[in-house]
Amino acid sequence: MSIDRHPLRRLLPAMISALLIVFLLQGPAYCQTKKIPDGTEGIYHEIPVADSVTKAPLQPNEANTPFSTFKIGLGFIYDVAAYHQSDVFKQQMDSADLALEPKGKVRDFRILGSGRLKTKRAISWKFAFMYNGDTDEWLVRESGVTIGVPELAGHFFIGRTKEGFSMVKVMNGHSPWTNERQMALDLIPILADGIKYFGFLPRSRIFWNVGAYNDIISKGQGFSTFAWQYVARVGWMPMYDAQQNKLWHIATNLRYGKPVDGAITLKSRPESNPTPQLINTGKFQTNRSSHIGLEIYHSQGRLMLGTEFMIHNFYSDESDNHRFFGGDVVASYMFTPTRRPYNTIGSIYGFVPVNRSVFKGGWGEWEGVLRVSTFDLNDGSIRGGQMWRITPMINWYLSKIVRMEFIYGYGILDRFDLRGAVQFFESRIQFTMM
Repeated sequence: MSIDRHPLRRLLPAMISALLIVFLLQGPAYCQTKKIPDGTEGIYHEIPVADSVTKAPLQPNEANTPFSTFKIGLGFIYDVAAYHQSDVFKQQMDSADLALEPKGKVRDFRILGSGRLKTKRAISWKFAFMYNGDTDEWLVRESGVTIGVPELAGHFFIGRTKEGFSMVKVMNGHSPWTNERQMALDLIPILADGIKYFGFLPRSRIFWNVGAYNDIISKGQGFSTFAWQYVARVGWMPMYDAQQNKLWHIATNLRYGKPVDGAITLKSRPESNPTPQLINTGKFQTNRSSHIGLEIYHSQGRLMLGTEFMIHNFYSDESDNHRFFGGDVVASYMFTPTRRPYNTIGSIYGFVPVNRSVFKGGWGEWEGVLRVSTFDLNDGSIRGGQMWRITPMINWYLSKIVRMEFIYGYGILDRFDLRGAVQFFESRIQFTMM
């Protein structure tokens, strides 16, 4: 029996999780918070070495109980899309047996619960239940327990979560600058069940995220395309001045996994949820895969520039190996005097703060975004197609809860030995209360 099919391999993450829970709950209590000077810029950073989580002030949608705080959250996204297709693109749609028609649809609706336990060690929990507009079903989303471990300069998360591959994939789905993540990330499952350890060192500004996951609980669900996977994201911030919003962020992503039942189908939407998957490999045999990614982001004042590129390798003992690649380049500029904050706990960008909402006589916040992206699913005998897209868009943050997006896209599809063009005319309204 090979080690890949051995039951101990599949149970190992769960066993480690149980042991960590016992150890951490008995671990030493937090000391008080410290401010550590950043020698380069002279900026001080709060680090999570205190019981600051349990003593944080309550938010308006948060309540106290004897054992834990409790916060309820909601999220709702509705998309509208229309298209202008070239004659060649229409031929490609006929060949793929697809149709693009004007459409409005619920992207998702989610209910969230979270809280902070009243323990000496900082422990928080969260639960999410979401209606998926694509499959017309309710699913358990990111849910589990986060345990602060200042002894190891970080936190452990146990449960269902984002794997940790790519900054944009880790970020809350309601917070990125564009309406959808880039096409090349569609291969990475949105969620996984397992354990994740993430941390940040303020002095050296090194951060990391490592995780181990399997499909013991999730097998058969739409996102669970791998039987197990191991993921690492490690990076460095050469410069970080939180007060001036000056930031350089560089990270590499590594992933190794085993596709379910020795086969997988790779497909991707053109960064438009109402639109079908325009590139698609069909099912092919593969025993394991490796993924390498690079992410670079720079912020200065209201401007943010970023890029993420990745290579996906799939290996087979019975047939050919295959390699697919993709990436994007993005620029964001806040027209109003606010800045997109950076969170050193998860090494990600957060929600745009709204200084004066429309509902209080202000203009809200306005953001202009330009992204260029591509994803190539052609390799050897597999001709899944390649898609290019350029996307200028405007984000209007009416308040911290309401966001509207106005999106234009121009795409080129290279598939079926044809190159067809399509234009996207899209809009989104989003309600987020976390």
